[in-house]
Amino acid sequence: MSTNIVFLLFCAVLVGLGGVAFVLSRAKASRVRASGTLMHAQPDQYGWFAVLTTAGPALLVSALGAFALLLLGAEIPVLYLLAAGLIIAALGLVLGLKQVRPDFHARRAIESVIRKLLAAAATISILTTLGILISIVGEAISFFQLHSFWDFVTGTTWNPGASFLSAAGRGDEGGSAAQFGSVPLFAGTFMITLIAMLVAIPFGLGAAIYMVEFAPLTVRKAAKPVLEVLAGIPTVVYGVFAALTVAPLVVDIAGLFGLDASYSNALAPGLVMGIMIIPFISSLSDDVINSVPSSLREGALALGITKGEMVRNVVVPAAAPGIISASLLAVSRALGETMIVVMAAGMRPNLTANPLEDMTTVTVSIVAALTGDQEFGSAQTLSAFALGLVLFIVTLTLNIVSVIMIRRFREKYRVNNL
Repeated sequence: MSTNIVFLLFCAVLVGLGGVAFVLSRAKASRVRASGTLMHAQPDQYGWFAVLTTAGPALLVSALGAFALLLLGAEIPVLYLLAAGLIIAALGLVLGLKQVRPDFHARRAIESVIRKLLAAAATISILTTLGILISIVGEAISFFQLHSFWDFVTGTTWNPGASFLSAAGRGDEGGSAAQFGSVPLFAGTFMITLIAMLVAIPFGLGAAIYMVEFAPLTVRKAAKPVLEVLAGIPTVVYGVFAALTVAPLVVDIAGLFGLDASYSNALAPGLVMGIMIIPFISSLSDDVINSVPSSLREGALALGITKGEMVRNVVVPAAAPGIISASLLAVSRALGETMIVVMAAGMRPNLTANPLEDMTTVTVSIVAALTGDQEFGSAQTLSAFALGLVLFIVTLTLNIVSVIMIRRFREKYRVNNL
């Protein structure tokens, strides 16, 4: 019998045991309650507690066994592992039935389990972030043992290809030594991000203000789903649109003004990335503007100013911390974008201030460094972790700043319900 069939049978039996536990515990609690005994919880709550005692330990044991089997290399027969899980589930069913008694607070027990599950989920998220950081830092340190950190953060030439020949003992064939100056990569990243923000912030904020303050209800109901659909389009579709439509259009328009533009220019992916981020900023700004207390609006209008002046002088300043935090989160989103840049801007590191020329970003260079035939311990591969570490620090800083600003906004405009 295959492992998949065994696993499906395990799930089916576990669901069946959970159903039996719920029905029996609820029936027992109903009988006790019908006899006139005061119960500290509803019969359904006793039933759900029995489900937790039945399925919870079984799933935990199975998960730990799978962890030991897959990651630690332990030799545990899958059939024995799942059978042990079902035995524990049966014992949990019996325990759940025994807990159906008047002095047991099933509701409190369920809430305690839920709190522990939520705490475990939060802990897993934090540990995942720490694990990512530790894995990146370890490989980045290995890279900086091969190349100077100062040259990495201040160098203006990115030419990692020669490191492949050096690792193969053919360094003389490369013509020049490998160079890992990251300035062109971060310059391209910030250039494309800046273009995207110049498009996304005005249009996203304008859309949010219009939706909240000026749009009729019918327009809001029609436009809101359109923005949500725009946010759900895959980035590869945006990349195709940037490469096949926007980039040639930029070249044609630049030619009308006598300017030379590359078909893999940075302006096209920046514009398309800005369009992609508009729903992101619009949605966050919409929530922030909606959270501005109506008393501020009513007080401003009572002074005799127009609605436009009220929005400009009252609503936007009041929502400014939240709007700024939304913009910073959008910047983090733009910094990590890869597909649009790969398809429209190319992969050539180019230190230039001209958005009509081609340039690449940090994320694209990370992908390029981790693909190919080079050895994992080579400088070219390890450079991806160094780039990832710097990018991680930048985006983490932006996220922390945005969270701090959101908290200040909430504290400033917290209104007590009297």
